[in-house]
Amino acid sequence: QVQLVESGGGLVQAGGSLRLSCAASGRVFSSYTMGWFRQASGKEREFVTGITWSAGNTAYADSVKGRFTISRDKAKNTVYLQMNSLKPEDTAVYFCAASKTTWGTYDSWGQGTQVTVSS
Repeated sequence: QVQLVESGGGLVQAGGSLRLSCAASGRVFSSYTMGWFRQASGKEREFVTGITWSAGNTAYADSVKGRFTISRDKAKNTVYLQMNSLKPEDTAVYFCAASKTTWGTYDSWGQGTQVTVSS
């Protein structure tokens, strides 16, 4: 089981950018998929984006396509979420997660980082 720690959240104006980081401690195997989820106040947690550790294949929720980019640095065991053209509706707690299999169930979670976008 990997331990995940997110950082990089904060307050930004609409149209601005933020980059979130997720540092993984422990071995990240080639079969892993890493993902970002978010949960807005009063709403259910939703998938934002994911990336396969080995090949770097990605998937995005329709709501963030063209604005958010996920990437990973294998040497640093870190996953990044670059968020551009932020909207107030992107306000949420963002969680990093890991799945031991390719696009499988996510079973390791970080503590979350708050992203607030002001209008």
